[in-house]
Amino acid sequence: MELFEIRNELDNSAGKLADFRGSLDLENKEARIAELEERMTDPEFWNDQQGAQTVINELNGLKDLVVEYKDMVETHENLEMTHELLKEENDEDLHKELSSEMKEFMKRLADYELQILLSEPHDKNNAILELHSGAGGTESQDWASMLLRMYTRWAEKQGFKVETLDYLPGDEAGVKSVTLLIKGHNAYGYLKAEKGVHRLVRISPFDSSGRRHTSFSSCEVMPEFNDEIEIDIRTEDLKIDTYRASGAGGQHINTTDSAVRITHIPTNVVVTCQTERSQIKNRDRAMNMLKAKLYQRRLDEQAAELLEIRGEQKEIGWGSQIRSYVFHPYSMVKDHRTNEETGNIQAVMDGDLDAFINAYLRSRI
Repeated sequence: MELFEIRNELDNSAGKLADFRGSLDLENKEARIAELEERMTDPEFWNDQQGAQTVINELNGLKDLVVEYKDMVETHENLEMTHELLKEENDEDLHKELSSEMKEFMKRLADYELQILLSEPHDKNNAILELHSGAGGTESQDWASMLLRMYTRWAEKQGFKVETLDYLPGDEAGVKSVTLLIKGHNAYGYLKAEKGVHRLVRISPFDSSGRRHTSFSSCEVMPEFNDEIEIDIRTEDLKIDTYRASGAGGQHINTTDSAVRITHIPTNVVVTCQTERSQIKNRDRAMNMLKAKLYQRRLDEQAAELLEIRGEQKEIGWGSQIRSYVFHPYSMVKDHRTNEETGNIQAVMDGDLDAFINAYLRSRI
């Protein structure tokens, strides 16, 4: 980078740092950190393991934001000092070093900006992700299993934990539907970018004639809630069934009727959970899932009303896929909302989704 380019980037980054400070509300975040650290000193803190983990996740997320911001401010000051030295004395080695550090700093700013974007009320929550295969039998069920692997790999790369809450295997291969709980700070904030229909084009391994097939799977994403929202669910509006679990966890999960299916009669929303051996625990988890679905339904209705007020139309259905994954006749993954695309389809299927997620989040600014 030329010296004048570095000067421009230093000025731009100074403005961004000032904007970040305003967005962060730094004083309140530091007060919240102190409050959470005080809560962790309570002798009964660990009595509620799930609640404790939620506090720890929030604390770590806040600390990461505050510490990284302060470190970037310090780095920016050092870069300014180096730039001033170069103005007084032209040192080629120092110029190269400053240019390299400036590029690295610009990347840090871009990554940090993404963290700031995750500021909606429930972005920090764990995510409940559901995959449903579309019409097309074995081919679409295999596509759903490929997406399951993709999201599992992505979550592992983020350091998130993945639990399978419900699993309905395909008739011959793949899965008909699966529900995952992805646990980690900002899991929902990232994964809300994945909500919609995903389209696959490839030569089907299940077609003896070697023809090209198009398959669809839908992805639903909701934040996991504990007690932070109020959803009025009346007992008389629920139909609760128990059945024998039938997932991918081996024969041991089929020994009792521990799986739970809850139907919310007024909306016909159905949730199932079979991850726990205890019927009571599965019922509690299913109720949390139902609460999340009903809340998401409310948000979707509000968004639809807003679109109607604005006079906008948005098609909903298999034709309105958010992303296409083309294996044949060429290799490309393209997001139709942001036009983000890549030819490295294998990396995407191995969980490299950050470019698509980041582009979607930035498009919402």
